[in-house]
Amino acid sequence: MSNAVLAHADTARAGWRVSSRKLVNFLFFIFIVSGAIAIVEPSPYDFASLIAMPVWFVCGFRVHRMFVPYFLLMTVYLLSGFIALIPYWNEPDPVVFELQSLYLYITAIFFGLFFGERTLERGELCLKAFALACVISSAAGIIGYFDIAGTGLIFATYGRAAGTFKDPNVFGSFLILGALYCMQLIMLRRAKHVFIVVLSLAIIIAGVFFSFSRGSWGAFMFASMMMIGMALVTNPDPKVRRQILIGVLVAIVLAAILLAVLMSVDSIRELAFQRSQSVGEEYDDRRFDNQARSLSMLLDRPLGFGPLRFRNYFDLEPHSSYVNAFASYGWLGGFSFLLLVGVTGFIGFRQCFARSPFRSLSQVVWPSLMVFFLQGFQIDIDHWRHVYLMIGMVWGIEAARRRWMEDQDREPSAIPSRRRAAASARA
Repeated sequence: MSNAVLAHADTARAGWRVSSRKLVNFLFFIFIVSGAIAIVEPSPYDFASLIAMPVWFVCGFRVHRMFVPYFLLMTVYLLSGFIALIPYWNEPDPVVFELQSLYLYITAIFFGLFFGERTLERGELCLKAFALACVISSAAGIIGYFDIAGTGLIFATYGRAAGTFKDPNVFGSFLILGALYCMQLIMLRRAKHVFIVVLSLAIIIAGVFFSFSRGSWGAFMFASMMMIGMALVTNPDPKVRRQILIGVLVAIVLAAILLAVLMSVDSIRELAFQRSQSVGEEYDDRRFDNQARSLSMLLDRPLGFGPLRFRNYFDLEPHSSYVNAFASYGWLGGFSFLLLVGVTGFIGFRQCFARSPFRSLSQVVWPSLMVFFLQGFQIDIDHWRHVYLMIGMVWGIEAARRRWMEDQDREPSAIPSRRRAAASARA
């Protein structure tokens, strides 16, 4: 009787684990898809996080020691901002800025821990949700660009597609991760529904183009070449390499046809040439001049200017996350941000080339994040929600990779023990 009761209890616990796992996955999927909508504040993404993260927390998780440096770097960066805020508690904008930083810090820690377990399953779930978010936002941007049914007032800005974002530059860069995921599915022939993936990729690429963001154009091309190069280098099988090259060829042909069709429209062609040639415009010169002038001023200010107070000195935002790290978070925050970027870059490259079950996942995530770190030199990425998602993914994948390596190291030593046990039993 007791055995039957115990068996029933085990079955009930197993059923609860399966149900809780499905619930967490479902809520997380909604959470990520909601990231497509950033045109309103607070975003549906923020509300979804208030449900998904507590449910995940209650269902339980493990913490690998790999998270210690990640937690320390993120915490020092956050606390340095609150220290720099102390003289300006009576100013609402700096306070709101730091509270937003606190929220993004919490999401970054969550993402790291979340992807540290069931990494392949959750990583695939995340990329599918993110790709769907990209298709939704990109479709809105295309509709807005052509002002269909008067949507240009909502989904376009200054004649450029902004989709469900306020800024065309953020919109264009947001689409990169989704585009790379679709490209990898095509390259490695992992797509179950090829037509849907190809159509999704075409919509996303069109969205990047209609953003008319030079930074997004360059970041997309660089990240794509980086992912393709890594895939070719790390796959020794000639058959897989041929698949990759064929997939790349399909993507290039698709992009070329799409670009040729778009450039046949006079208004689109004129704006594209205008954006591609306006590298030295006055606005760019002014912001670069502000960045250079601020550096000498920050040498005398260990606490920086204070959160979101760069504008008080130069009438513009820093337009550089690295300058802003020192300006808003002080010297401690600036150096901790540099260290976070450097260490994340080191483990990101290592994941992409080291043999592990997570390498293909890393080859989508890290190139997308790396181009954001590069864009950070000329645009403020420090409060982009999807940047914290990708940082957390890189560290979560690293924790999973280290745990996988530890399991591999234990296996050889376990084999002799099992053999000795079997020999003793026979004796």
